[in-house]
Amino acid sequence: MRGIVKDFPGVRALDGVDLDVAEGEVHCLLGQNGAGKSTLIKVLAGAHLPDEGELRWAGEPVVFGSPQAADAAGIATIHQELDLVPGLSVAENIVLGHEPSRLGFTRPRDAEGTARALLQRLGHPEIPPGRELGRLPAAGQQVVSMARALARDARLIVMDEPSAVLDPHEVENLFRVIRELTAEGVAVVYISHRLAEIREIGDRVTVLKDGRTVARDLPARTTPTADVITLMTGRTTEHVFPPRTGDAPGDVVLEVEGLSRAGEFADVSFTVRAGEVVGLAGLVGSGRSEILETVYGARRSTAGTVRVDGRTLRRGSVPAAVRSGVGLCPEERKSQGLLLGEPVYRNVSLPALGRFARGGFVRENAEVAAAREVTEQLDVRPADPMRVVRTLSGGNQQKVVLARWLLRGCRVLLLDEPTRGVDVGARSEIYALVRSLAASGVAVVLVSSEVPEVLGLADRVLVVREGAVVHEAPSDELDESRVLDLVMETHDVKGHTHA
Repeated sequence: MRGIVKDFPGVRALDGVDLDVAEGEVHCLLGQNGAGKSTLIKVLAGAHLPDEGELRWAGEPVVFGSPQAADAAGIATIHQELDLVPGLSVAENIVLGHEPSRLGFTRPRDAEGTARALLQRLGHPEIPPGRELGRLPAAGQQVVSMARALARDARLIVMDEPSAVLDPHEVENLFRVIRELTAEGVAVVYISHRLAEIREIGDRVTVLKDGRTVARDLPARTTPTADVITLMTGRTTEHVFPPRTGDAPGDVVLEVEGLSRAGEFADVSFTVRAGEVVGLAGLVGSGRSEILETVYGARRSTAGTVRVDGRTLRRGSVPAAVRSGVGLCPEERKSQGLLLGEPVYRNVSLPALGRFARGGFVRENAEVAAAREVTEQLDVRPADPMRVVRTLSGGNQQKVVLARWLLRGCRVLLLDEPTRGVDVGARSEIYALVRSLAASGVAVVLVSSEVPEVLGLADRVLVVREGAVVHEAPSDELDESRVLDLVMETHDVKGHTHA
């Protein structure tokens, strides 16, 4: 790709970007949210036509006028926001657009056989090809998206944040498959905000900033992390966790006692004090996100109680939780936390609309003014409360979700993967915001797949495994290897070793 330019109304998303990818290599594409990575990938995948510049494929100039044209040429893309069909089966999603057929009739049995072989290759034979995709957790859907790319027999596979919802064992499987592919001559473009992954799997690195290529052909394994971050952000600091204030936490705000939900987790108990951050560490599927959603009322518990400031919350009632001062930033912010087609101010004011109502009507001017104040406080960019949320970068979308609860003035803030898909610069800002909210007396519960994030932000850590809290300790008494040992142990809660 040479000199790629792409304009949208009011903004130049790409301003002369260059990218070279060789067969058999893992080429890592890095940059902050808003740097132009997604737009560049959409040009490569045929979803956007460039306004200027040239694409050459296998040495020949090409124009991919549609995703189907790029697919036919041998380019497969695994998007961060998965382009799967929840109502279809796993097998139907994997072969979608390439269904095996004979005499004009599709062959479901062949499709299931193809799916089964690909899932086996990815290390997930337990996923049933006939299962409806929407019934799989986020990690399972990511695996299906990878299987779909492998089914294309592609010469170039683009992977946009493929490890964001995978646990360490699944990431190892992913890297094994990538190495097998590159050994066969397949090229991989790998996008991730986890710089340790880049060093482990990458060959070369291209860095984008503000729609321009600021570095090409950097060696992935030997380029210092600090240098990469400086290129991405223009700053020299890595995402550093803000110092703790050292103040003792206040009174207990959130009490969770004997909380259970059949088939997901059992007998979970913990407290969170005003000004305290409690982290839940565990593998994907351990029950950590389900615990948060049950505390929030989005799932109905089968046993146990949740109390805020001593008052018991009604089971399975989000309105009751919100009225009591509980806010949730969900793992899937685009599908669960935002109204993507609405402006920033409507997303921010949603749980506090009563504040702006008079005589049954919402005072829009007051609503916009309040949203402007909190989004400026969080440095949401661009600083325009009328901007449609869909057009913001991932980091700024996450700030909008946080602004919602800042405006609401919540007592308990539940954060599920708060920096998923967020670049290193925005991460530092979100870390500072979480610490600031805690310092103001908010009780914070944090779930993250990144153990350093849990240890860096939380005052106390609960380790969740197979639906149970198996260990609790102050964060300064734990390190990453100890937490990983605890979350991956093959012991049950009573300490018996499984065969």
